[in-house]
Amino acid sequence: MAISHSFSPNSDRSIQLIDRDISFLAFNKRVLELSKQPSVPLLERLRYLSIVSSNLDEFFEVRASLHLSGAQNDIQKGAYSLESFNNLSDRAHELVDEQYNVYNQNIIPAFAKKGIHILSFSERDEHQSEWVRRYFYQEVRPLLIPVGLDPAHPFPQVANKSLNFIVRLKGKDALGRHNEIAIVKVPRVLPRMIKLPAKISKNQTLLVSLSSVIRAHLKDLFEGREVIHFSQFRVTRNSDLSVDEEDVRNLRTALRQGLEQRHYGEAVRLEVSSGCTEYLSDLLLKQFELPPQALYRVQGPVNLVRLNQAIDLVNNPKMLFKHYTASFPKQLNPELSIFDQVTKGDVLFHQPFESFDGVLTFLREAVNDPNVLAIKQTIYRTGANSELMDLLRQAVLRGKEVTVVVELKARFDEEANINWADRLEQIGAQVVYGVVGLKTHAKMLLITRREGKYLKHYAHLSTGNYNPQTARLYTDISYLTKDPSITGDVENIFIHLASQSTLPKLKTIWLAPFDLQNNLLASIDRVAKGVRLGHEGRIVLKMNSLTDERLALALIQAGKWGVNIDLIVRGACILPAQVKGVTDRIRVRSIVGRFLEHSRVFYFRSGEDEKLYLSSADWMNRNMLRRIELAWPVQDEALKRRVIDECLVAYLYDTKDAWQLGPNGEYTQVINDHQNTPALSAQQALMTRHKLRGI
Repeated sequence: MAISHSFSPNSDRSIQLIDRDISFLAFNKRVLELSKQPSVPLLERLRYLSIVSSNLDEFFEVRASLHLSGAQNDIQKGAYSLESFNNLSDRAHELVDEQYNVYNQNIIPAFAKKGIHILSFSERDEHQSEWVRRYFYQEVRPLLIPVGLDPAHPFPQVANKSLNFIVRLKGKDALGRHNEIAIVKVPRVLPRMIKLPAKISKNQTLLVSLSSVIRAHLKDLFEGREVIHFSQFRVTRNSDLSVDEEDVRNLRTALRQGLEQRHYGEAVRLEVSSGCTEYLSDLLLKQFELPPQALYRVQGPVNLVRLNQAIDLVNNPKMLFKHYTASFPKQLNPELSIFDQVTKGDVLFHQPFESFDGVLTFLREAVNDPNVLAIKQTIYRTGANSELMDLLRQAVLRGKEVTVVVELKARFDEEANINWADRLEQIGAQVVYGVVGLKTHAKMLLITRREGKYLKHYAHLSTGNYNPQTARLYTDISYLTKDPSITGDVENIFIHLASQSTLPKLKTIWLAPFDLQNNLLASIDRVAKGVRLGHEGRIVLKMNSLTDERLALALIQAGKWGVNIDLIVRGACILPAQVKGVTDRIRVRSIVGRFLEHSRVFYFRSGEDEKLYLSSADWMNRNMLRRIELAWPVQDEALKRRVIDECLVAYLYDTKDAWQLGPNGEYTQVINDHQNTPALSAQQALMTRHKLRGI
């Protein structure tokens, strides 16, 4: 990943930051490496391959149109131009080529050694071919309607990421016309991977892809015509919903209407089979108004995401990670009232090493407690089926005041959130959608409880979403507190979100877009000034992405002044590390392992003064200026030491899942220097620690 260095006239070194999109592709390359590693169970390797494809799909759906607009007009459009588009396109093509190389050269041979085969058209024997033929006519053929293109049958609407075939035909149709191009749209209801029955599998696990089944019988769809060329293809479209919130009367209605059109947005990428003729690929590029760089020829299925269906079809636990059951949060006794336990002190639990059940238990007790009068909660991503949302509905039915701030614009979760908003509103919950123009990304739950003569507040704050499914896969910190300086701030934030009234000065919490960025800048500056006064300065930050230029440049300046800085950034990072004379004191590492690193932890030390914050926010411009985000301090010394130990120190000493960013802008995997000891995985160590606690 090339970066360039420049020098200012006064000889002070300056540095060019790394492009955020190039850095994001580099992160996916690190994920792809896991699909190559023999130490990773085979089906998990396939899952990582699918994850990279899913990440790339979302990247193209959200980011590609920005670059494409600059390329198509050949003008500089902000940071986007023909040059930036070509550079990004080259990197994306390299990554996709490597993906399919891993699929064909690593995954498929490894499957074969285990007796698992994804049979192509030419590999099936007579009995297998006959079974596929029957399957095609019974399950597939009734759902296919080939469309021959002519003036009365224009090119059909092709949905985002759908599987399709383009076919070139020889001869005349039933009316004697030479319409040579036909399109076959494949319904999404059909499974993309099919398992052959045991009686014809010869003691092996045999799978066929749906595209292979259709490819084998394409000619049967065009009776009396000869198929001379064909290719599967898939179009990715811009799927970033754009709604002018200030110009709509009902945001929920406007978004619901927008969702109906999402599948047919501007085309940004075209995938075809590697053998697709130029005639057909050029025709498709012209149809979708795409430049040649947007064409991806692939050596396999055009949608590797759907390969994850093979994981369930193979169904072999020995080829998966060993099952891990998260322990109930160490600080909580499920037999006792959580309200009583939180009254004695703040409670922290570390997911997924400790269970999300701690959150559900807290809310469940609140719903069933007659002394609980009100529940307020933010919802960003919770999933279509959620016990947590069902508990909120129960609270409404029990007569409690329930206020839910639902973020309708949570990308790709809009439909689920709209449905939950409808269901809650129908039974009497107060549903609001936050502040116009801002996404509510903060994770807050506030319980109001009568205790004697007084009303007391209890809060749950989190670095991650209220989603029980992702809570088993993402690392996050949950925090329960009765501290009035925090709960009072949370109450004021909820009032602000619901009423749009002026937000009073908060006592403890840092809130975006108001003061979070400025407080982070001030914290960096405080440590840097301390160093200049002779104090030792240390900053350690853990987050998903660092792409905010102001914060990145502040860190670079602090490093120049002598602050030692460690950044644990899972994904995109625009700050180059270890550049001589500029960022010598800054180290950047990325942890890519079994779980998705998601917790945000910010540590600042100047001399003996230590500050530790947990946050819902990454260090991205959008999080600082266009979202409701929060950061809150960990003030309990024991909990502070625990967060430092589990979320920072453990990851700084990881020698198994860690990657280091070098001065050339490239990541290299950290090598274990201790030959007599096994490599250390922070995630594995935490699994072991909390598993033992749970016994």
